Amino acid sequence: MRRIIIRRLLTLIPIVWLVVTATFVVIHAAPGSSADTIDNPRLSPESRQALRSHYGVDQPLLTRYTKWLGAVISGDLGNSFMYKEPVSRVIARALPPTLVLAFAGLSITLLLGFALALASAHRPSGWADRIITVLSLGLYGVPSFWLAGMLVLVFSVGLGWFPPSHMYSVNASDLSGFARLLDLIRHLVLPAVCLGVVGAAGTARYLRATLIDVHASRYMLAARARGLPEWRLLWIHALRPALLPVVSLLGLSLPLLVSGSVVVETIFSWPGMGQVAWNAARARDVPLILGATLLGTAAVILGNLVADVLYAVVDPRARREA
Repeated sequence: MRRIIIRRLLTLIPIVWLVVTATFVVIHAAPGSSADTIDNPRLSPESRQALRSHYGVDQPLLTRYTKWLGAVISGDLGNSFMYKEPVSRVIARALPPTLVLAFAGLSITLLLGFALALASAHRPSGWADRIITVLSLGLYGVPSFWLAGMLVLVFSVGLGWFPPSHMYSVNASDLSGFARLLDLIRHLVLPAVCLGVVGAAGTARYLRATLIDVHASRYMLAARARGLPEWRLLWIHALRPALLPVVSLLGLSLPLLVSGSVVVETIFSWPGMGQVAWNAARARDVPLILGATLLGTAAVILGNLVADVLYAVVDPRARREA
């Protein structure tokens, strides 16, 4: 186990460096710059040149990269052109809302995915299995932006049950602690369902297939021959071996917990990392784009690490091989 963690952490530095360097080169190789996003016809050519000097876009690419890399190594991600404050402060402010949304979406994914998989694998090819299979395949192929629009149209505009956007109401600062929590939950329902339902469909398909394979194994036949009830076979003897592919999916979902979902957060105006990254890309805010990329890359590698550790916890053979 310790060797797995050390090996993954050692790969963190070069992979993050390669991804962020490639992002740096692509952003600066694209036409235009951060200074060009300020559309003010009153600016004279001298003022525009001064603006380019202020942003540092008039320097050679290697010089800009060297300065930026040295600042990142020292812990300084630079200042956001758009928010007029340090990138680390922008990320620290946007990360908690993303974690709240992603945790709620992941909870829906796991609970609903496990329930659908167990109900489907209980009697393969039965009527429940066929209905769940059709629903899972349909939801798995639905684009998140379409699902988000339908949720807003039905449950917000049509029925008026949930707010269509933002994390809190306008008067949330005047509410008490419990009332503010209820207000957060009402705003959280639609984006969390949008994130969780699609993930639950994929989880249900993966887990169902693995449960059916485990059901046909020899040790399950032996346990069934001893007269064990079907629910005990499914929950105790079949579920843990079937969790192996789901564990990998769970580890790979960690980047979503950190970097956020750009589409869902933008549609629902959720003030998280996804919306920050989208706004930064539109404004050509290079320091903020690089900071978000750095965070997302580290999250991907840490997600793989979590998947390896969980895999070793579920499967003792992985611990022996490590």
